[in-house]
Amino acid sequence: MNQYFKLVYAYKFTDGPIIKFELLLDEVTLAFIPGERRSLPDWARLGYHQCANCPLDERKHPYCPIAANFSGISEKFTSFASHDRVSVVVLVEERTYQKDTTVQMGLSPLLGIIMATSGCPIMDQLKPMVRFHLPFASLDETIFRMVSMHLVAQYLRKQEGKSADWSLDGLTQVYEQVGVVNRDFVDRLLGAARNDVNVNALVNLDAFAKMVPLAADRMLKKISPYFAALLDRP
Repeated sequence: MNQYFKLVYAYKFTDGPIIKFELLLDEVTLAFIPGERRSLPDWARLGYHQCANCPLDERKHPYCPIAANFSGISEKFTSFASHDRVSVVVLVEERTYQKDTTVQMGLSPLLGIIMATSGCPIMDQLKPMVRFHLPFASLDETIFRMVSMHLVAQYLRKQEGKSADWSLDGLTQVYEQVGVVNRDFVDRLLGAARNDVNVNALVNLDAFAKMVPLAADRMLKKISPYFAALLDRP
């Protein structure tokens, strides 16, 4: 049996190349399994625009784990503009997704996977989302998945005898921390950018991250009638 969970992202450009990435994640921990690496760029060093809330020590972690894993991917898109059109095919074990979109939007979900699985202590909090990855998700889909993840985490905490937060306060705090990482990682990418594709891919992710806590209550009220049979149980 495979000891890893595999995702494949393929970018098909009209009259151009096909750029393909196979991402391997540890089956148990969902930790990113890097392939062979060449020397890492200076912008991947931990101290280069290190995130304000980063708890890592440069003596033990000379490189930012996200930057180290994303650097090889980012190099593949240096010749493209953010709004170039591309057909993106995403293969996971259960199914295949396809979307015609811009390069920046097509790169965003791939970057999201790298950020959540590379060992960043802040972004690790989003790791459960990766196993049930839904590329190109709408805002409502993202909110439903995030709230579900939060509540499952609270159930598991309760099962282990820990305190549980059945409100969304804890989820809001997670997104505040994620927002700091997104903001500061944009500065890291800007310092290394040869074009704006990678930067805009992260800006798109950050826009979603900011909208989730703001729109969560509205979305949950909208879908509450769907739960009528469950809510009316004695």
